[in-house]
Amino acid sequence: MNTQKKKEKLLIISPFFRPNIGGVETHLHDLCEYLRIHGYMVYVLTYQPITTKAMGAAVEKKDNLEIRRFSWFGFNLFHKLERYPYLEFLYLTPWLLLRSFFFMLQNPGKVDVIHSHGFNASFIANILSRVFKKRFIVSTHAIYGINMHSLNAVLMKWTLNSADKILTLSKKSKKELIKFGLLESKINVYTYWVNHQIFKPMNKIEAKKKVGWYGKFIVLFVGRFIKIKGASILLDVAGQTQNEIHFAFIGDGPMSGNIRKSSEKMPNVIFVGKVENNELPLYYNASDVFIIPSLYDEGFGRVILEALSCGVPVIGADKGGIPEAIDRSVSILIEPTLENLKSAIEELYNDKRKYEMLAGNCRDYAITHFSDCNAKIIVDSYTEIAKE
Repeated sequence: MNTQKKKEKLLIISPFFRPNIGGVETHLHDLCEYLRIHGYMVYVLTYQPITTKAMGAAVEKKDNLEIRRFSWFGFNLFHKLERYPYLEFLYLTPWLLLRSFFFMLQNPGKVDVIHSHGFNASFIANILSRVFKKRFIVSTHAIYGINMHSLNAVLMKWTLNSADKILTLSKKSKKELIKFGLLESKINVYTYWVNHQIFKPMNKIEAKKKVGWYGKFIVLFVGRFIKIKGASILLDVAGQTQNEIHFAFIGDGPMSGNIRKSSEKMPNVIFVGKVENNELPLYYNASDVFIIPSLYDEGFGRVILEALSCGVPVIGADKGGIPEAIDRSVSILIEPTLENLKSAIEELYNDKRKYEMLAGNCRDYAITHFSDCNAKIIVDSYTEIAKE
């Protein structure tokens, strides 16, 4: 008799997925790989990249995984609409809702559980779950920081209250959702993970030689080039820091031009630009310190995990979910002011003993806290709601 447990068939909905570049996209890739390898059938409905100049296959299939990417207009329009949440909602939601509806209409028996990522996808999942009588889970990837009495909050409460389970990236995010009036019993906190066989320590001297940073002390920033991520204040820090400390910027965004121009004028600023995810381990290993100087409540900061897994200590903003991701055994946590950032960087540059102590703790910390064991809370949620 076959006693093997039947695995749930899953539909993942997200406006963003690889080859779009970002922390959520990388997490979703890791999640899909974990699920398909562990015998779950996974369908992904998403857009072709709308913030990264790339193109994926319209339909991509491999064992236990099928990804459908829908073309959509307005490259980088998403970033321009971030200040206008209602317009952003209208831009992201209706077309993906329509395509998702037709998918479910044609394949109702292929899905047991819908797993949506972010508010817009969750709005879609809420409607699909009502029409097609499916259970759905929401993963949030941000701390929203919105007025509790706004229309945004009303829409969010209606959407998330309908979910069978809500997964948040931090305790701070969970507290925010409880303030919205959501049931605490519905909310679990989960954590990203990284592939430690990919993000691993290398010979630092060789890594520096390969990327042209040999002999330089490198402070590395990886993220979107926007003001709230701290890219602007980090340029100001570079302008007031001794030239022996170099600042490397990896990413893309509206500030790309400014950072590129700064690198031409300032000898200690290095503009790298976009880097494929599989090349990031080399750059982490070629750096000495990783910095995440976010000026807002960051949801979590997946790049922190990647840096630690490569053995690189972190200087982080004491905001949002960042303090929940790291402690002072591997990092310096500060209020992200110009003076604080400058002081923390110079401390690690000048205090070799402290630097080596932090760096020596990073790899073990990452393996202990950020392995794929963290996927268990997600798959347990699938099983739990499928039984209800």
